[in-house]
Amino acid sequence: MIFCPCFARNFPKERKVMPKSTAYTAKTPDKNGLIPYTSEEDAVWADLVDAQWDAVQAHMARPYLDGLKKLDMPRSKVPQCADISAVLQRETGWKVAPVPALIGFKTFFDMLADRTFPAASFIRSREDFDYIEEPDIFHEIFGHTPLLTDPRFAAFSEAIGRAGQTVDKSQYSWLIRLYWFTIEFGLTYENGALKALGSGLASSKTELPHAVISGDPVVRPFDIQDILRTPYRIDIHQPVYFVIETLDDMFAAADRDLTKDIVEAQSKGLFEPLYPPIPKAS
Repeated sequence: MIFCPCFARNFPKERKVMPKSTAYTAKTPDKNGLIPYTSEEDAVWADLVDAQWDAVQAHMARPYLDGLKKLDMPRSKVPQCADISAVLQRETGWKVAPVPALIGFKTFFDMLADRTFPAASFIRSREDFDYIEEPDIFHEIFGHTPLLTDPRFAAFSEAIGRAGQTVDKSQYSWLIRLYWFTIEFGLTYENGALKALGSGLASSKTELPHAVISGDPVVRPFDIQDILRTPYRIDIHQPVYFVIETLDDMFAAADRDLTKDIVEAQSKGLFEPLYPPIPKAS
């Protein structure tokens, strides 16, 4: 996958700015489509799930929790993409495909358009338990796939992919903000309580409470133009989130001319960021 935004403190890093090399090696499925994870890798998965489980149950929105229940993924070992795909195929016609850590935007959009979610096949080491630069399978499977069991979220993700096939590559960074502030870091209300939708929040031990209960970030209503014009940084907790009060507003974006929306946003320009510039390397 090209980018998975969460970067520090249990967050995978957005890939378009990742280093050209990685310390991790993609795992290749065997002839049966299975990846032989080690007992230590299974133990890391189990500990990551245990560390996040209570917060997810308390703060994630119902569509994510319903999807997590449908997937019924193992908590004691790394799930197999083939098993996750079997559920997704039944529910929404999607599948998960193991990929290397680094792929390009075009490949990412093409896979979404083909109802295929690209998942990095490796899992972080114990040394990187709280911090990893690249998205691993915990973020990909535990964070992303529950929403893909919902036909509405699946259709929205497919629409992002199809839009990515039509825009100019210079517009990729504009389009990806719509994915970032919804699928990765979207918020919503349930019974008056602020809940997290985004996959980046579901897999992040520290940003999930920051987003929904700290009161620190700016919370804005869902608006496509505002989202397309809002810059972000990947190496900090987000200073601004968008609340999708009525999920139908988000799903309606699948029927919009997103290329036209991007052109309009470009004509208006980016908002001033609510974060300091990235420090220069010494």
